[in-house]
Amino acid sequence: MGNLQIPTNTLDLFIRSVEISSYLPGRVRLHSKKLIGNPGLEQQVQQQLGAFREIERVETNTVTGSILIHYVPEILRTNRDLRKVEEYIMTHARRR
Repeated sequence: MGNLQIPTNTLDLFIRSVEISSYLPGRVRLHSKKLIGNPGLEQQVQQQLGAFREIERVETNTVTGSILIHYVPEILRTNRDLRKVEEYIMTHARRR
């Protein structure tokens, strides 16, 4: 099984279920096909990500399936779990 990493929490599971389109410190764009035309899921994403005080703003679009997350890197990295997610995103963002 090699490097198989099993998600350890809801946040970890979420980040592995979306496509990481772009990453810049302070700004992450994700895409989810499940979000397209799904206002219920949009509300869940907004509530769950918005619950983190380290995240400034979450923008979602049910037409494109886009999730745009804005944050201050130094603040986000004070949360150990979010810091690990950012590290995962940095290494798994789609390269163009």
